[in-house]
Order: sequence, then structure tokens, then C-alpha cells
Amino acid sequence: MDKKYILAIDQGTSSARAIIYDKKANSKGVSQLGFSQFYPKQNWVEQDTEEIFDVQVKTINNLLASSGVKAEEIAAVGITNQRETTIVWDKKTGKAIYPAIVWQDKRTEKQCIRMRKEYSDIVRAKTGLVIDSYFSATKINWILDNVDGARERAENGELAFGTVDTWLVYKFTNNRDFITDYSNASRTLLFNINTMKWDDELLEIFNIPKSMLPKVVDNGGNLATIDSSFFGTELIIASLLGDQQASLFGHTCFSKGSIKSTFGTGSFMLMNTGDKPIYSKNGLLTTIAWRLKGKTTYALEGNIFIAGAVIKWLRDQLQIINSADESEYLAFSVPDSGGVKVIPALAGLGAPYWNNDVQGAILGLTLGTKKEHIVRATLEALA
Repeated sequence: MDKKYILAIDQGTSSARAIIYDKKANSKGVSQLGFSQFYPKQNWVEQDTEEIFDVQVKTINNLLASSGVKAEEIAAVGITNQRETTIVWDKKTGKAIYPAIVWQDKRTEKQCIRMRKEYSDIVRAKTGLVIDSYFSATKINWILDNVDGARERAENGELAFGTVDTWLVYKFTNNRDFITDYSNASRTLLFNINTMKWDDELLEIFNIPKSMLPKVVDNGGNLATIDSSFFGTELIIASLLGDQQASLFGHTCFSKGSIKSTFGTGSFMLMNTGDKPIYSKNGLLTTIAWRLKGKTTYALEGNIFIAGAVIKWLRDQLQIINSADESEYLAFSVPDSGGVKVIPALAGLGAPYWNNDVQGAILGLTLGTKKEHIVRATLEALA
């Protein structure tokens, strides 16, 4: 059978998507499903690891059914994912020992503040990042120190760590392939973007056993194979790439100096800086964009933690809209925001401030304020 399609898997923070493209990059169909977010304590954000995988599988099955494309016609699969979100699991059983700690989670902020005083310079020089609860390292550390027996099991080589790309590949290959890619590895605070290796000194600083870490592979190639038990035939995973780097690539920002900005759960601007890491003097991150055929491309990144997520907050927490689409209708039903201002800092401030003490606010409320004004002010805050 002619293999004439590409399956793109987009495992995001709020939803999972699957898209099939033909050889001319025309979409043959899309399937998207949301999944649960949990907020067990203030500034904690968690997800069910099994739900992440199960919902992703369901989107693919739904898409195959609706598009009429047969799995045997798929030439390759590409996976992109929410970055930094941290999962730790038992290598033998493939079961997570704790829920996924999402990139928005701030539970380790006090630890990060303490560590910045001593380790900021060395961590930034090696990783291009700041010590912040946004990244994976302190999340791993928290799990090892707060789940009974976890640290001992990790030191005995029994536990695995992965970002969501690693988790999906591990599950899709029936616990066979334990890999990540360079873009996702560079978001952990444990990967040296100069030597292109997991860094022993960083592992010591964050007190994480090296045996937990996956093998790092290029962003393209014959990376792994989805087991035939899922879709009736084996499928080659030919690309892994963190979501914002994938957006940079997808916008064809292949030349040095080219920039993209994406609005999703958060908002992220990345600029291709070529084959050498450039360190910002203004609070931006230095990160790996991708590595192909042994050649690394770097990027500068600025991020806003909350963008589209605030619309979900209006719907699920404040319950003043019934759907994301309704926000547009309500916003345009009033001429202006009526003096209302919304600061959507529901997960602190990212670049360039890196201040997690800042919280969201709604200002300018009066007796004449209606929900339409709040919705419009929220959208204006994102514009």
C-alpha cells in the first residue's frame, strides 16, 4: 500500500490533537480532544499521565475513522509536545509514580529562589536557562523527595524521567524505547547546550541520578516505532520536537534572525540565532531549536506563561462563558471594557521578569461592570 500520509501528534497543555497531511502538506483531517487539569493546591498544576496518553490515542483513532486514511498508508509520525512538564515512572511497569507536574506549576519556587543565589551563573552558562520552577529539574527533585521510597528507587536505577515526548514514545513502543530529543532535553536544566550532553555537575546540583535520564536523539530520523498493537500496523516515529521549537520550524524560520510568535496556552516568541548559542542581556532564554544530521540550531526565547489559558479560566473557574468561541461574541457586544483592566498573570511572569510572586488581577470594577466588560478586558490583555 502506498505510504502517502504523515501523522502529526500535538500533545498540548490543554488538549491533544492529531492531524494527517498528504505529500503536498494538505490537511486530510484533524481530531482534537481536551483533557483534565488538576489544581490540588495553590500554584500547583497536575495532569493524569494515563489520561494524557489515552486521549492522544483516541484522537488518532478518531482521525483515522473520520478521514478514511488507513494506518498502513502513513509513512511517518511526528510528535510535538508541551515542554518541561515532568513525569517520573517505574521502568518495569511503565506506571507513573506521581501525576505529571505541569510546566505552569510553581510548587518548587522557594527552592529555586534559594538555588539562584549560588548557582544562577553556572546553570545559565551550561543550559541557557534561569533557575525557575517552570523547568523540569526541581520538579523531578520534588517528586523524589516527596513520594515514599522514590529517591531510593531512583538511585537503584528503577525510575525513569521524561518530558511528555519521552512518555508518549515509551508508551507507544510498549516500554521499549526510552528517548528524548535535543529541544526537549534543553528545557530540563540538566542538559548542557554547549557539550550537547546531560551534565554531571548539573545533576549533582539538582541531586538527580543520571540513570533516570533518557537517551537524547536528533529531531529527525528513524527514531522509534509505534507498536502494531495500537493501530494495526507499525508506524515509524520520524520526528520529536518541543511545541515551540516545532512552531519555529513550521513557520520556516530556518535563517538566522527569523522570528515567530505563537499564542496557545501561553505565548512564546522564538528567534533563530544560527549555529551558536547567544546569551541574552535582557532576561530571554537561550535554547536549542533543533538538531538535524548532527548540526545544532539555537534560538532565543521570550515567554508569557498565560495567554489562551485565561480564556479556559473564564470558562472553567469563573464560569462567565460557556465556550471559548463565546468570548469573542461577548467582547464585541460592548464598545469597550468599561474601564476594566485584566492582568492575566495567573502563573507569575516569565521573560524578562521571572517573577512568580506576581499574581493576576482584575481592576476598575464598578457597579456598572458586566461580564462582557471582563471578557473584553481579558482579550485586550492578550492582544
